[in-house]
Amino acid sequence: MGGVIVTNPPKADAEDVEALAGFGVATVSEAMGRTGLLGPSIRPVQQGVRVAGTAVTVLSWPGDNLMIHAAVEQCGEGDILVVTTTSPCTDGLFGELFATALQKRGVRGVVLNTGIRDTQELRDMGFAAWSRAVSSQGTVKATGGSVNVPVAIDGQVVRPGDVIVADDDGVVVVPREKARETAERSEAREAMEAATRAAFLEGQLGLDRYGLRDTLTQLGVEYRTYEEYTGAGS
Repeated sequence: MGGVIVTNPPKADAEDVEALAGFGVATVSEAMGRTGLLGPSIRPVQQGVRVAGTAVTVLSWPGDNLMIHAAVEQCGEGDILVVTTTSPCTDGLFGELFATALQKRGVRGVVLNTGIRDTQELRDMGFAAWSRAVSSQGTVKATGGSVNVPVAIDGQVVRPGDVIVADDDGVVVVPREKARETAERSEAREAMEAATRAAFLEGQLGLDRYGLRDTLTQLGVEYRTYEEYTGAGS
């Protein structure tokens, strides 16, 4: 199997990446119209960590991590490595030695549509990771693949240089051309949520704040007393 290693792909502006780093995955996805999520199966191996960075993508053969070795050379400050395979794989393609090499190069984390291992070591060294599975199963280094090409995870396309935001809720990808716009929309959404939070703290109900009582009526939902509902006392 052949492949290609693309060097120096375009990347989102560092300023926009840093702006997006201030927002959670849910906020960023909502700001993009509820798009960009890599799916609920990609989970963190740590808790309480949020990162944002530019994607370096890897397309590997299942059970083979050769192209991750090739990708390390293409990674630099502020990047996040994103790995998937040509068909489903939960083998432990990534572990502590890879993380050591990437951390030295300023990489902020890894997102794997595969398995990961050495999770305790990764937590101890503070290297952030998200994966589809945790598995000690080893791999080979025998088959070609590609680096810095568009890849798909759960139907969501990730291109090299796109922005990856990841936290306890999962992972979202922001197209590099939309990074600034998404950061601005995320900021506006957080301001709106802050106002709603303050209203809830004062006792206002979501039914009233969001105008949902009319929605209930339009859907035919009725209020009945317990006696009316059960016929008690009749």
